[in-house]
Amino acid sequence: MSLKIAVIGAGAWGTALAISASRHAAGHRVQLWTRDAAAAKAMQSQRSNQRYLPDVNFPDALQCASSPDSELASWAATQDLIVIGTPMSALRGMLMKLQDIQVPVAWLCKGFEAASEGVGSGAMPHEVCQQVAPNIKSGALSGPSFALEVARAQPTALVAASAHASVQQMLVNAFHSPSLRVYANEDIVGVEVGGAVKNVLAIATGLSDGLNLGLNARAALITRGLSEMTRLGVALGAKAETFMGLSGLGDLVLTATGDLSRNRKVGLLLAQGMDLQQAVQSLGHVAEGVYSARTVVMRAQALGVDMPISQGVLALLEGKLKPTEAVAALMGRGAKDEN
Repeated sequence: MSLKIAVIGAGAWGTALAISASRHAAGHRVQLWTRDAAAAKAMQSQRSNQRYLPDVNFPDALQCASSPDSELASWAATQDLIVIGTPMSALRGMLMKLQDIQVPVAWLCKGFEAASEGVGSGAMPHEVCQQVAPNIKSGALSGPSFALEVARAQPTALVAASAHASVQQMLVNAFHSPSLRVYANEDIVGVEVGGAVKNVLAIATGLSDGLNLGLNARAALITRGLSEMTRLGVALGAKAETFMGLSGLGDLVLTATGDLSRNRKVGLLLAQGMDLQQAVQSLGHVAEGVYSARTVVMRAQALGVDMPISQGVLALLEGKLKPTEAVAALMGRGAKDEN
């Protein structure tokens, strides 16, 4: 079944999924929306996103769009599916603009909303939606995926998470293809916790690799990090088994070890002696773990959940510990039962 799909946000990941959907055998009509009219015009004429994915050409079925914010909701209401590809920091504002539409909405961002944004609670994406757009049928598309590989049609598997079976199925219909497998999951809490915490843990593994601590240390960080992620998720109401799936273990392994991982790169750069501002500026892209670390630790502490790796990363990012001191603090913890 051919669908009208709008992807809002022309960053690397939004662009990659728009490219993937527009290649679909069903013949989807896909529009990639950006509020920057000049950028939309440039992408339309160049048939590529030169800023984020310069080496990948747009399929003919992919068109670029722009409109004033005041017209966004009326335009979105004419689509079959809206996919929000903005960073986490922009999700609340975008959902407020779309709060009255009847079209299913899914987001791609991974993280917790920063407490400084006036929420106080450090909300996950689905919690933001419950607060500002409770009548929208919504969900998340997540899992282990680098934008460039998806844009190149390299094999990838994702999770369509939603409390609404109809939204899960819409995402499967929109994106499932020979190169992109999409699995449905009703545990949106678990999927979102995995997507947020893995970014923080990837900074830790990048730090370990940058300090040449070895593969044993990397394996230990990933394994103990998965335990942290699961503890927090279960405390927030997630299913433990979700964290052994694509959005938990899968996304953690990819982000912690892959050379395309921005969060891992932050850890590598900090290990080389850069300060946080220098590391973030050198990326040219958003590294969500930098902004999520404080909120991850805040929500864990509120629930009495022990997350020593995440706490160490936060102390490192805030300049309270040097790279070697962060490692020493973790390794110097007292012995305990693994479980």
